[in-house]
Amino acid sequence: MIREIERSAISGWLALPVLLIVLIGSTLGFITAVQEPISAWMIVLWVLVWVIDFTMMTGLFVVNPNEAKVLQLFGRYVGTVKMPGLRWANPFFTKRRISQRIRNFETTRLKVNDRDGNPIDIAAVVVWRVVETAEACFEVDDYNNYVHVQSEAALRNLTTSYPYDTHLENQMSLRGNTAEVAAHLKTEIQDRLSKAGVEVIEARFSHLAYAAEIAAAMLQRQQAGAIIAARQRIVEGAVGMVEMALEMLNKKGIVNLDEERKATMVSNLLVVLCGERAAQPVVNTGTLYQ
Repeated sequence: MIREIERSAISGWLALPVLLIVLIGSTLGFITAVQEPISAWMIVLWVLVWVIDFTMMTGLFVVNPNEAKVLQLFGRYVGTVKMPGLRWANPFFTKRRISQRIRNFETTRLKVNDRDGNPIDIAAVVVWRVVETAEACFEVDDYNNYVHVQSEAALRNLTTSYPYDTHLENQMSLRGNTAEVAAHLKTEIQDRLSKAGVEVIEARFSHLAYAAEIAAAMLQRQQAGAIIAARQRIVEGAVGMVEMALEMLNKKGIVNLDEERKATMVSNLLVVLCGERAAQPVVNTGTLYQ
């Protein structure tokens, strides 16, 4: 792999006055040479100096902040100039501009199946910048297009690794663990883009939803799953409360219940605690067994 070589260039503010003085001097010398008596070899000399000086002026170039110029000499990589300002280098160097500013890219809305096989619409925003100019120039054909294609490929691959939603506490999902999944997405995109000299600063979801053709059905499924999960929590709490009530009654000796009466009490408490509507109390005016 071609690695970046940071190269220093001569300040253009030092080279420019020298080149202007030589240009003016060669122009005055040419004017003097064409006057009587005419000197042919002096004319040729001053024309040659003027051409060389003009050629040297083409070596001036500007480097903007957060920008780099990649220098090549007849196809060979020479180095990268990052120092901002007016600079001068060999006029035969080709100078390619590479922006190192932070950019962001939003993928198109992709229709991908999640881990459970449900089609979902998903999109992401990737914040990135170039850190290795040589790799960005020479390791890939077009690093901008490479970032776009590989980001979408990483997003597709990540989506198939997680379910859209889950009611299990220890299972990660796209909707329930957005921050953790976004961190995984950033890592996966970075692994793909490192060979292009690109650093991924942030990656996050910009759109996440079920595909239109199953959105209504999945909404009913989510509602049913939420009801089941809530019922499980209610039953767990009700059983704990019944257990605590029986234990306290027995511990304090308030009343002694046989197994049949315990079963009746447990049944009544579970009905009261797990019922969707408020229970209607019935006052027993007889004995415990009538």
